[in-house]
Amino acid sequence: MIKFIDTTQTLLLRSEVLRDGKPFEECYFEGDNEKCSFHLGDFRLGQIISAVTFHQRTHNDFPGDGYQLRGMATHPDFRNMGAGNQLLNFGIVYLRGLKANYIWCNARQAAYRFYLNTGFEFISGEFEVDQIGPHRQMYLKIM
Repeated sequence: MIKFIDTTQTLLLRSEVLRDGKPFEECYFEGDNEKCSFHLGDFRLGQIISAVTFHQRTHNDFPGDGYQLRGMATHPDFRNMGAGNQLLNFGIVYLRGLKANYIWCNARQAAYRFYLNTGFEFISGEFEVDQIGPHRQMYLKIM
């Protein structure tokens, strides 16, 4: 079941999947608690298995209302079962309702295929994020 969640509910997956077990205090993102930010979680058997955050942030290269996707994470036991795709699609439908024009993200190298398969395109070359690894910016027009 996908539902809106608060920032603290994203931290377990962010820590475990994206930050190599770092303390929750180190897993917050700037903007997590802004009024125009929102978090989604997919729950199965009473536990959160996938989470994503959307921050209202325009990208300098694109006009209109944009949202930055951040912290997309799925528990390793539930990967390749469609949880991330369902979560992203829920977010896209919600953002269309808000009249957002696009989503962009700084995608990890390991997630390139996932984002390409959901319609995103590359908009930058590869760059290094300190202590995390290679990334590329990606973009999806939604309106």
